[in-house]
Amino acid sequence: MPSAPLTPPVDLDTLDAFLRSDRAPSDCMDISEIDGFLAALVVGPEPIDWDEALSTIWAGEAPDFANPDESAAITGTIIARHGEIAAELDADPDSYAPVFWEDYAGTTITEDWAVGFMQAVGLRPDAWKPLLRDEDSAMLLIPIGIIAGMAEPEIRLDADLPDSLMDDLVANADGVLPACVRGLHAYWRGLRADGATPN
Repeated sequence: MPSAPLTPPVDLDTLDAFLRSDRAPSDCMDISEIDGFLAALVVGPEPIDWDEALSTIWAGEAPDFANPDESAAITGTIIARHGEIAAELDADPDSYAPVFWEDYAGTTITEDWAVGFMQAVGLRPDAWKPLLRDEDSAMLLIPIGIIAGMAEPEIRLDADLPDSLMDDLVANADGVLPACVRGLHAYWRGLRADGATPN
């Protein structure tokens, strides 16, 4: 039985409201993109400093924060969500749940999250290449890249799936993508634990 969380879930409502406001950069990530981006930072092959990460989230522009307190609160929420994802994957991987959109019909939308994830991959493409050289390991990332490519074709991974598997992926992306995150976390953590250097 999973243990109870040590801290309450991070409240993302204030962050979401700021992202929807006209004080956030017009091309910045939305809440689901940020969540995918943070997941990739957590499970990826090498650390990325917060200056670079935040610049990517804000699309290279400076948010128009009302005051230093708001800046600290918004930035702190982003960093706290990163820590929450890491804690869930370390302590109880099955408890990890991405932040996906849901449309008015109740359909889960996963593309934004996947786009955010692949933006993080794009910050260190060479570091991710060893994963893609092994067919089994590559299937931990390829589904995310395919779903991202449905919204942003230029970041789609160069991989083709049979039509039946593609249909299955699209229909079940809300379950496949978190499973990919769990697999990627185990993959890179296993290499680090073994002291291996992927090449």
